[in-house]
Amino acid sequence: MAKKYYITTPIYYPSGNWHIGHCYTTVICDALARYHKQKGEEVFFLTGTDEHGQKVEKEALKRGITPREFIDPLVSELKEMWKLLDVGYDRFIRTTDEDHVRGVQQIYEKLYRSGDIYKSEYEGYYCTPCEAFWTEAQLKEGKCPDCGRDVALQKEESYFFRLSKYAPRILKLYEDNPAFLQPKSRVNEMVNNFLKAGLSDLSVSRTSVKWGVPLPFDQKHTAYVWIDALSNYITALGYGSENDGLYRKFWPADLHLVGKEIVRFHAIIWPAILMALGEPVPQQIYGHGWLLIGGEKLSKSKENARPELTDPYELVKRYGADAVRYYLLREIPFGSDGEYTTERFLLRVNADLANDYGNLVSRTQAMIVQSFGKIPPRGKEEGPDGELIALASSLFERVDADMGALNAPDALAHIFEVIGRANKYIDETTPWLLAKDPAKRDRLGAVLYNLAEVVRIVSLALRPFLTRAPQKALSAFGGGEEVLSPAFGALEEGTPIEKLAPLFPRLDVKKELAEVEKLVAALQKKAAPPAPAKPAEAPKPQISFEEFQKLELKVGEVVACEKVKKSEKLLHETVKLGDKTISVVSGIAKFYTPEEMVGKKVVVVTNLAPAKLCGVLSEGMILCAEDGAGRLSLVSPERAVECGATVR
Repeated sequence: MAKKYYITTPIYYPSGNWHIGHCYTTVICDALARYHKQKGEEVFFLTGTDEHGQKVEKEALKRGITPREFIDPLVSELKEMWKLLDVGYDRFIRTTDEDHVRGVQQIYEKLYRSGDIYKSEYEGYYCTPCEAFWTEAQLKEGKCPDCGRDVALQKEESYFFRLSKYAPRILKLYEDNPAFLQPKSRVNEMVNNFLKAGLSDLSVSRTSVKWGVPLPFDQKHTAYVWIDALSNYITALGYGSENDGLYRKFWPADLHLVGKEIVRFHAIIWPAILMALGEPVPQQIYGHGWLLIGGEKLSKSKENARPELTDPYELVKRYGADAVRYYLLREIPFGSDGEYTTERFLLRVNADLANDYGNLVSRTQAMIVQSFGKIPPRGKEEGPDGELIALASSLFERVDADMGALNAPDALAHIFEVIGRANKYIDETTPWLLAKDPAKRDRLGAVLYNLAEVVRIVSLALRPFLTRAPQKALSAFGGGEEVLSPAFGALEEGTPIEKLAPLFPRLDVKKELAEVEKLVAALQKKAAPPAPAKPAEAPKPQISFEEFQKLELKVGEVVACEKVKKSEKLLHETVKLGDKTISVVSGIAKFYTPEEMVGKKVVVVTNLAPAKLCGVLSEGMILCAEDGAGRLSLVSPERAVECGATVR
């Protein structure tokens, strides 16, 4: 019976704002799926889209369309990107698919009946883009700790999943099965940051959001994203339905490959849900690193800082799908972050694909066509033949070990080690000189046969990673069933050789970088929305003189100043007002340093109700003026005035 392999990417929110970093996880999964299929295993490769929730609902409302009308074109765009990169998934699931909706409702029903879901009330700080709730302690300077955006305090009725109940079982899962969560650093993160501190029960429904899966036992509630989204891994296989053959065949998944930012949901929440359902957990969850630009996670906004071409459509259009796939699979250390620059991309394509692989294929094919027109006899081994043949013969064993460890970069390094040795072999055996001597025709045939076999073997090994060039090479060197054998010597004497155009033309890197800079500038200009006209400031309502008299304005002198530790925007000033001092917190750190503030005369509103900002008491407000560019300037008396003087 053939082995079975089930691999998944996380499902994506189809934002439509794609960059090469979005392609990383899916390209790796596609390479793994192709590799296991090439080994003869039965593979199911799943990817898809996460389409419910507040983000979609809000965006659709802004445009005056339904959420489905908003989301459908974005899903089509994502599918087109996967087609462009030759991603061959077995199913693309959408959380709006009817079978998924039914499956999610069955999961909620089962959890509710078992007592693992209960009704209560939730209060927390919600980040709409991340679809995540945070406690006040988890916020970073009052904002979402993941994306840095604003959060809103929300309070509503909710159903909760008893996540706390499963913390001991998850810890035991990690202890009993060290391979479950990889790399090891992710285990330490989950244990130290979440499990040791104890898990809180998880809010798993909303009443404020209508765009979602309605709960079967309470129709005013919709499923919250993390049960809805995570359940796709089993609903895609027919879990809970009459047609659950795929589930029985492929579950548990062999691999959930995810970005490190969502490991917590996959390594804690997901196994807890499965435990509550009485289902087996996945064999492995792997949290890989990020693609970085300038040391920061790649995003569309980073393109403004450096002229890097990160648009996958433009990259494939200009350099081909194989080049993009190769860079992602070869350049980034698996499990760690990897730096992306257009120059590194071009240099890698030139060095490996054009100079090494492409050159080997072209030279070998041209020499065989010129001297024989077909595959020559193998001949006897001599000189450096044995080393080359041994290296090529053991290649699949090394690649298999690398792919078993999910290490595509090392697998490709081993393939290119053989390619490099074959190019050196050409220099050692000098076939162009052998071709001039009729007495050495047998030796020439043996050399060219060895090279043809290396081209076939490395092209076969490259097929899971590069989807086009290796197949062209295999077709040119015979194209029959014999080219699929991993054994050295499978090519038959007399097999016709077809002429082949260069697989990867060499790039002029300097010229390309100049062209790319122009292209990126044009893309940014096209994408940039027109600057909105600044609306006229609405006049403030008039107040009476009696109301104005309620304000107490005084001249003060800043006698001490320091930055507020929990904020980049706030300064804490000690202001002298005659015979007393007060504590004031001001949002002016962007415009003044603490050293600049000391000694300045300022105008202060002194009868504001005291308040704490980032834990620091503020008993007044320093007045500033704001110019058209948003810069602040302190309001100070024109002449020397003693501290505590009243402003009238």
